[in-house]
Amino acid sequence: MFSAISSIVTNLQVFEQHGYEQRNILKTLRQVKERRTPSATSCTTIINVFDALKSLHLFKVLNSGHTACRLIRLLFAALILSCCCLQNAYGRAPPEPYYGRYVGQFTNFAHGIKGSVYAVDESTLFVKSFAYDGTGPDAFFWVGKTPRPSPEGYIIPYPEDYMGIDPPILKAHNNTDIILRLPMGKRIKDIRWLSVWCRRFTVDFGEVFIPPGLDVPKPRVLPEFKRLAHGLRSSNISVLDAKTFYIPNLHYDGAGPDAYFWVGNGSEPHMMGIKVPNEIGSLEPLRGYQGEDIEIQLPGTLTVYDIDWLAVWCVEYRQNFGHVFIPKDLDVPPALGQTKITTTTTPRPIFSNCRELLPNRMQVKWELQGEYLVLDLYGRIAENQYMAFGLSGANGRAQMTQSDVTVAFYDTNARVFRADDYFLSDLSQCDGQHGACPDERIGGRNDIIVLSGDRKNGVTTIKYKRLVQTNEPIYDLAIPTDREVSVIAAIGPLNNRMEANAHSHTASDHNVDDIRIDFSSKNDNTCKSSLYSVKDETGPEPWPTRKIENEHVFTARIGPTGGKRGYTPITGLPSWGIAWYINDLLIPEITVERGKNYEFFVEGGDNPSQPARYHPLYITDSPEGGIGQKTGLQLTEQKTYAGVEFDDEGNPTPTAAGRYCEWTHRTVDRSAEIETFEDYMKTLELECEEGDPGYLNWTVPLDAPDLLYYQCFTHNNLGWKINVVDSGATRLATTFAVCSIMAAFIGLLNCKPMLIFTA
Repeated sequence: MFSAISSIVTNLQVFEQHGYEQRNILKTLRQVKERRTPSATSCTTIINVFDALKSLHLFKVLNSGHTACRLIRLLFAALILSCCCLQNAYGRAPPEPYYGRYVGQFTNFAHGIKGSVYAVDESTLFVKSFAYDGTGPDAFFWVGKTPRPSPEGYIIPYPEDYMGIDPPILKAHNNTDIILRLPMGKRIKDIRWLSVWCRRFTVDFGEVFIPPGLDVPKPRVLPEFKRLAHGLRSSNISVLDAKTFYIPNLHYDGAGPDAYFWVGNGSEPHMMGIKVPNEIGSLEPLRGYQGEDIEIQLPGTLTVYDIDWLAVWCVEYRQNFGHVFIPKDLDVPPALGQTKITTTTTPRPIFSNCRELLPNRMQVKWELQGEYLVLDLYGRIAENQYMAFGLSGANGRAQMTQSDVTVAFYDTNARVFRADDYFLSDLSQCDGQHGACPDERIGGRNDIIVLSGDRKNGVTTIKYKRLVQTNEPIYDLAIPTDREVSVIAAIGPLNNRMEANAHSHTASDHNVDDIRIDFSSKNDNTCKSSLYSVKDETGPEPWPTRKIENEHVFTARIGPTGGKRGYTPITGLPSWGIAWYINDLLIPEITVERGKNYEFFVEGGDNPSQPARYHPLYITDSPEGGIGQKTGLQLTEQKTYAGVEFDDEGNPTPTAAGRYCEWTHRTVDRSAEIETFEDYMKTLELECEEGDPGYLNWTVPLDAPDLLYYQCFTHNNLGWKINVVDSGATRLATTFAVCSIMAAFIGLLNCKPMLIFTA
């Protein structure tokens, strides 16, 4: 196989024509074969050669079914992957392990102080392999700006998240790695030394001095996401440390079917990238964002020094929705866990406790954090439903009356996630005094604090916290932390006040059996699977297919697919988040007549360097389309009728490409909650680039089949049906329909109809 590629490289004149050096790519082949790291020059060459082969359509030869050809293509891919992983490592990444800028070693005076100190960023120090015997009566990490350690300093609390009013006295450590964050907004430039200091006896147990003018690593501000598709945009993105990106003001309509944060190497995003978990650590397809500030972290051992770009990428359709490049001269803080920022989407802790409350419908995760109990409720609920969870009215059984519960839901009016404190005095609708009432309606207060919410793939997640002891004796029950307690859960409908209505009395809507939880427990996880993996057997009703008849002029633009009501339920085919809008209708069925002439004004983009915004229109017998990405035998599997020309070698070229116009979401995709397409269009707005539309003039052949399709040249599955009929058939059908209505109307009047049909 190596000799096969070597032969191709040696004999194909394309390398000489484009100035590529065969010896470099041959050298790379030898290096990979011998399991050695390819040089940066060789890597650059092989990637450029691969791009040239693609641009000149030479891989069509290798697209055949021959085993050797497939193996050669796989080897090229492996070579590029090796180069992508290695080509930018030269001269970019700091030596490993990387802890920041070296400050010095602790000098020990007493109690066995030792450790290496590093400046992580402007306000954080890292002590590697810290040791201290722990016998000092009042010892702390201590910093100051006097010439030597003295009482004129201040404490760096460790651990940082201590409980109580006063920082804890330093305990014994044996080769512990410690992160120290300077308090009160202080920076490393404001101090001259770090000491282990006994406050009671004013004794310095050990010290290290900060070098004057120390240049510490700093976060790096990058440009915003490049705006290519699906309303993706942001403010300037920051590299906070070697693994962490901060993305402020993120907008994305969420309509891509298989989109992820995506990183990799090379001059632009491509399919050989790596998924990056979202802001909550999930690898689920991305939801919609409406100006949120989020933080994401690179997976595994990957760092920003290993990548050239960060993108939002659709895996299924291999499309780049937008990206930002990573500069090669980064000097950012190491990723030691010190990065803590406030985002509008607070990352969920990874709770070790989980209990399934209603099979395949509702789960709870929890963690005791000091005086608060923090909970995540997961529910497969509709937008007009709530999920309720709390303490049972009687210990030892599931009792709704006298229970203290939290009712969590998405408020479609205010468009916020809510969690309200309820007390159920009896099983009746709240009348302001009795029944299933929010505490605030009966003289109490809402002790629930909502932290975040999310809704995707049919699952609503709401994170909230409440005090273990609220000091509200009438309507709130204290949460015990020393024993198990019985809990209740339910799913039911919301009324027009956005309050809980009675739920159904079935095992799928509330727990019948006694469920007990010890909220102080750890690793209490009986959830067998995620609710996201549960197949949703229900869904919203699809919109009726729109039809266009007796029209001869059409405008073709791009727009969203309409989620579970639009493209896929109408066609039965997958989509990648956009589709054709003909005369501002989502994939209507068009009826045309043989021998008649039709005009299409195409506004799907005319810049092939931006494939996410390049959608020339053509007419074909293929229900899939995308002839521009077809090669070899695939090209012969569909016939084109308009919008495509072929060169002497049989390569297709589009003829109907014009400026880019797209119907975009004003916020996020609301198709699931909107009953009609007409109302859905009110949630969209049209955005057009400068330029002229493309033009397609088509006379329907007399031998055209009964069914054709309007499609996108570049991508699969954007268009739908063209029904082809004989000349006059459309007018005859319309006349017949009108006459049928007239006949029915006359019949109602009990008259004898006399109808005259004209051709």
